[in-house]
Amino acid sequence: MRMAHRKSILIVEDELSVRESLRMILKSKFEVHTAADGTEALQCLQKDKIDLVTLDLKMPGLSGMDVLREIKKRNADIEVVVVSAYGNPQNLREADRYGAGDFITKPFNAPDLVDSVNKSLERQSQKIRLKNFARYNSLVQRY
Repeated sequence: MRMAHRKSILIVEDELSVRESLRMILKSKFEVHTAADGTEALQCLQKDKIDLVTLDLKMPGLSGMDVLREIKKRNADIEVVVVSAYGNPQNLREADRYGAGDFITKPFNAPDLVDSVNKSLERQSQKIRLKNFARYNSLVQRY
C-alpha cells in the first residue's frame, strides 16, 4: 500500500508571532517550512518541493505581490493563500489576477485558515489530475 504524500506548506510572514501561529496551526497535518521575507521564500521554493504557500502582502524587501508573481511564474501548480491585514478590494483583485487561490484577512481564525488550505490543496489535486488526464488522452490519440 502506498503512503499518502504529506503536503508541504511554506509560510511567508515577516511577523514572528503570526508566522509561529500559522506554523502551530498547520504542523500537525502538513510538513511546514517558514520564511521571514520574500527572498527567503524564493530560496526555499528552489530547494524544497512546496505544494502551497501562505503569503503575507506587506513585508520588507520584496512585496507579497512580487513573490506571488514569481511563484506562479516558476510553478503555476503551487497554490497560494494570501494572509494579510490589507484585505482591500484592490489587493483582493490583484491577488486574484496573479493567481492566488484565496485571501484570508488578519486577524484570522484557525478553522477558516485550515479550511482554505484544504480547499486550495483539493483544487490543486483536481488541476493536476485534469492535466494528467489530458496528457494521457493526447498519448492515446496518437496511437
